[in-house]
Amino acid sequence: MNDQKKWYVAVNGQSIGPMTLAELTEALQAGRYAGHDYVFTEGMAGWVPASQVPELRGVAAARPVPPPPPSAAAPLTADDVDYEIQGDEMQFVEIELDPGESAVAEAGAMMFMEDGIEMQTVFGDASQKSQQGGFMDKLVGAGKRLLTGESLFMTVFTHNGRGKARVAFAAPYPGKIIPVDLREYGGTLICQKDAFLSAAKGVSIGIAFQKKIGVALFGGEGFIMQKLEGSGLAFLHAGGTIVKRQLAAGETLRIDTGCIVALDSSIRYDIQMASSVKSALFGGEGFFFALVTGPGTVWLQSLPFSRLAGRVWKAAPQAGGKAKEEGSVLGGLAGMLDGS
Repeated sequence: MNDQKKWYVAVNGQSIGPMTLAELTEALQAGRYAGHDYVFTEGMAGWVPASQVPELRGVAAARPVPPPPPSAAAPLTADDVDYEIQGDEMQFVEIELDPGESAVAEAGAMMFMEDGIEMQTVFGDASQKSQQGGFMDKLVGAGKRLLTGESLFMTVFTHNGRGKARVAFAAPYPGKIIPVDLREYGGTLICQKDAFLSAAKGVSIGIAFQKKIGVALFGGEGFIMQKLEGSGLAFLHAGGTIVKRQLAAGETLRIDTGCIVALDSSIRYDIQMASSVKSALFGGEGFFFALVTGPGTVWLQSLPFSRLAGRVWKAAPQAGGKAKEEGSVLGGLAGMLDGS
């Protein structure tokens, strides 16, 4: 019965499969995959290392994973922080820091910080890996942020006092803030360019290039998206309501290209043209949909900022919109006086 299931392996952020249990077992025995590689099949709640799967435990353990070479970079280890999300529509997140712990955030996101917390602006990526490197590492990190349209600088908030202290980061527009533990998604998450708000120190904020030219040109988020890597908490913000969808292996979902907030590295992302030119021209949904295929998790937003900004612009007087005074006689008179 188990041999009829379709299995997948996540290697270097890519989902490989489907394959049968026998094929996966053979690949593990041949050394093409290791016990620490994550696998997924129908019935699992999420991705699990091969060495922890009962059907594969003996095979995966038969070939011990060799130690990394001396030149390999040490894995990212993020601070373990506590948090509390406040508010309904205009939310902010309070992060509680113990002495020595730090949080990183986009420049300008800070709302308040308590005594004992010190703020430091860093050039480029604020992860430990980047800041411990030389000038070229920092320059590369800054270049990556520039490509995603973000500021060249990030801000690090470190608690250098006693006891516990809190720092808060506010959402830039109406929507929701969600916490994501990167350890639950293989240490990697792909998100839209402006979704990242803050994270525990140790989470690296980089870029993810779209490999398919069609996705790059028509996928709504362009050629470059943000890639979050590490082992700690990251906080994402998006407009309206955020919905989390868990897709089974082979399950697909068609999404408005602007409504994607984030997806884990096992999700396959492509585009699909509208069913007809008439639907594309007059249906109001555009020519292309995003087509995501599981297994994996995808987060969606109900109100992309571009859609909100477009509605505001259309209603603005300078764009031909007309102010509505809710039936006020004085409102109409004031409009004539001020030229609107």
